[in-house]
This record gives sequence, C-alpha cells and structure tokens, in this order.
Amino acid sequence: MTMLVSEHRQQQQQQQQQVSDLKEEILRLKEEKDAVILAHNYQVPDVQDVADYTGDSLGLSRQAAQVDRQTILFCGVHFMAETAAIISPHKRVLIPDPDAGCSLSDSITVEELRDWKAAHPGSISVGYVNTTAEIKAELDYCCTSSNAVKVVDSIPADKEVLFLPDMFLGSYVAKVTGRKNMRIWAGECHVHAGITPQDIEEKLASLRDSEFVIHPECSCTTPMMYDAASGGFGDAKVSVLSTEGMLNHVAASPSRNFVVATEVGILYRMRKQNPTKNFVPASENAECQYMKMITLQKVYDSLLNERSVVSVPPHIADRARLAIERMLEIG
Repeated sequence: MTMLVSEHRQQQQQQQQQVSDLKEEILRLKEEKDAVILAHNYQVPDVQDVADYTGDSLGLSRQAAQVDRQTILFCGVHFMAETAAIISPHKRVLIPDPDAGCSLSDSITVEELRDWKAAHPGSISVGYVNTTAEIKAELDYCCTSSNAVKVVDSIPADKEVLFLPDMFLGSYVAKVTGRKNMRIWAGECHVHAGITPQDIEEKLASLRDSEFVIHPECSCTTPMMYDAASGGFGDAKVSVLSTEGMLNHVAASPSRNFVVATEVGILYRMRKQNPTKNFVPASENAECQYMKMITLQKVYDSLLNERSVVSVPPHIADRARLAIERMLEIG
C-alpha cells in the first residue's frame, strides 16, 4: 500500500512538472511569435494561467482591438475568435481548437435571421455577441450581457426591436427596460439554460448567509429573475450580472460567501482574486464542453505551428464591424 501511495505521488509530481514546463514553453513562444493570449473566464485554470488577459466577451473584444502584438491567440469559442478577427483585420488570429463551437450561436442561421427581419420591416436588430460573423453582418447592433440593457435603451422607443438569439437574456432585458415592442428569438445556451429556478431556490434555502450572483442567460431569467434584479427574495442579496460584473461585484462586496450562477470556470478566477472568500456554484453541472475543448497542449501546439487561423471574408467582416463598433461605443 505504501509503495502504491509513493508511486501515485511520483506520478502527480511528474504531471505537475510537465504542466509547469509546458507553461514555460508557451510563455517563451508567446514572445518569440509576438503573440498575445486572450482567455475567456470559462477556460480551464491552466489556460487562464498563461493568458495575458482573462475576461468576458466585451472585455476581450476591447483587448483584441487595443493590443499591439501581431498575433492574437484566442482561448475561447469560435465566434469570439471571429470577433477578434473582425476588429483587428491586420492581425493574425489563432484559436487552439477550431471545433470549439457554441450551442447558443448555433440556435439561429443567417437565413432565419433574414426571414425574421423581412417579416418585421423597419425593426432594429440587436444580436448578442454569441453569434457567427455572418449573423453579425445582418445586425444593427451587437451587445453582450454587460451592456444589452444599455444597447436596447439607446434605440428610439417607437422602433420595434428584434433581439437574438438568447431568449433568457432577451426576456431579462425586456423586463428591465420595460420595452413592449421587443421580439425575442427562442435560442438558449445549453449550460445557462440548465441552471434552473429550482437550483437557485434550493441554494437560497440552504445557504441563507450567502450572496447570490446570477448571469442573465440562466433559465431563471423569468419573473423570478426580475424579482432578483428588483431586490426581491426577502433578506437574500441577489444580483443579476455579466461575468465581468460578477468578478467586480464579489471583489467589492463585504460578504464572505457567494453562490455563483454561471459556467463553473469563473470560480477559478474568483477564488484566485479573493482567497479569503468562499464561492459555490449554483449548479455543479454548469460546464461548457466547448470551452473545455481548449487545453494547455492545444495552446502550445497552436502557437508552435501557427495553425488554426481564424479569418472572416472581407465583405462579411466589413458589415459585421459596424454592429460590433456600436457595441463597443455604448460600453
């Protein structure tokens, strides 16, 4: 038994050393290739560790536009790398795994969007950044969870709004803005849709001393979510926030215990930045298999071989850029 334990420890040490060596090689290659590494908050811890910037879709979009390196290695799902390529057309954008997709992005096609717009002439289309470049090229505005309310509020009140593709975020925005002329596409993120009102209610009942932070893509974006945004649920502290909004909130809050309703990858950064606080996922199953397709080895391989370049045809990129720039201007 003692020998088995010793062998197991040796294996763990070897694995840790291999990971450490791989991280060092990635950092070396990054300088050699004049590259910057951007990682979404839902990436695995090892990938977050080697990133120059970790953040949400909006924050990473801004970084992609500002960085002075010639190569952007985007550790996230494919539509995010496309957005970086659109914003920075003179830079090379790499993605460690081109098959890292998005169930929400897949919930609407460009043909469906065109038909929807044709059925509502004169409307203003607002699309979540979780969409393909082709979809963005058809939009009037892009938005993220952190600025969706601001974007919709900026549109004249007499204009009909087509909001896509996330129905839970759309429902939340409609309730917060009070907008009655807003049509919402019936799409969803499978991870956030899996975080149910029951998950939140059970945690509310069992963890009464905790503060709750909830992403507006969750399926509990219903009257329950509106109650949360309005300060409901009695003495419970509940906030509806984007991923970056969550990180800023928990850092500033005097609370010690938090329940977090979004993809579990964000907990790593929360714990790293707030070592004296406790963070519990609203659902332990809230894990995006697409985000987790990006591994440390794939980051290394992509940098080393300069492969999996993400490019967007100029005629699509030029049209999509306007909607993205409007999103960035509104903030």
